[in-house]
Amino acid sequence: MIEVTSTPPSPATQPLLGAAEIRRLAEEIGVRPTKTLGQNFVIDGNTIRRIVAAANVDPAETVLEVGPGLGSLTLGLLDAAARVVAVEIDPVLAAKLPSTIAAFRPELAGNLEVILSDAMRITELPGEPTALVANLPYNVAVPVVLHLLEHFPSLEHGLVMVQDEVADRMVAGPGSKTYGVPSVKGAWYSKMRKAGVIGMNVFWPAPKISSGLVAFTRHEAPVTRASREEVFAVIDAAFAQRRKTLRAALAGWAGGAPEAEAYLRQAGVDPSARGEVIDVAAYARIAEAKLPFTA
Repeated sequence: MIEVTSTPPSPATQPLLGAAEIRRLAEEIGVRPTKTLGQNFVIDGNTIRRIVAAANVDPAETVLEVGPGLGSLTLGLLDAAARVVAVEIDPVLAAKLPSTIAAFRPELAGNLEVILSDAMRITELPGEPTALVANLPYNVAVPVVLHLLEHFPSLEHGLVMVQDEVADRMVAGPGSKTYGVPSVKGAWYSKMRKAGVIGMNVFWPAPKISSGLVAFTRHEAPVTRASREEVFAVIDAAFAQRRKTLRAALAGWAGGAPEAEAYLRQAGVDPSARGEVIDVAAYARIAEAKLPFTA
């Protein structure tokens, strides 16, 4: 007798949440997407598959998801990863998520851990996640990414979906019109690149602007005697008055314009340049120039 064994369905064929399922789940718990929390739920399975594929998740990885909502992306991540740690700020959504996963992926329900918390406040997580994959609320996307990269060095790479113009700011290089604080601070931790654009009609409710996918790979911070906080203080000062020269913009930080010019020259940066034309390594040199030399 020939024994026939069933082959587990591939992630590409596993059912994902569509518009009808999302609206039914929301109705079951009395949830309407709120602008306050920046909630826009993905209602298209093919978009979920595209995001998961672009995230390049290894089957052995633990993935951190922020703002899982009703679980559309969570299902796709569980298909691709060993484990998902989902951080959700809404207690009603956090309570519903495990039962949704149990209904759609009973064999994977044990691979999910839900944390009820504000992602901006977490400093500890179970399992040391190595990837971040998230559909982030537009109003907090950059602070959340920077906070997580700061507090969780185990995060080696990731993919976040944010408002498209925010994505452009996150990945911009020196000299670009969109280069600014998010670009430079993000570059301290990682190499960021644009990984795609997502249209408005795959969300409920539909946003008024397209979303952008930002992929990142962590790298070592610039070598410097200055701390991250000291470097970030220079970045903040430079872009607080971005149309001014660095000599003028950094005067308050340095204790005066002549002092700012001295630090800039010591760092090998033209004092008449603007902050939007120099990279994160140059900001690190400027911060270091202000530090006293120690024996």
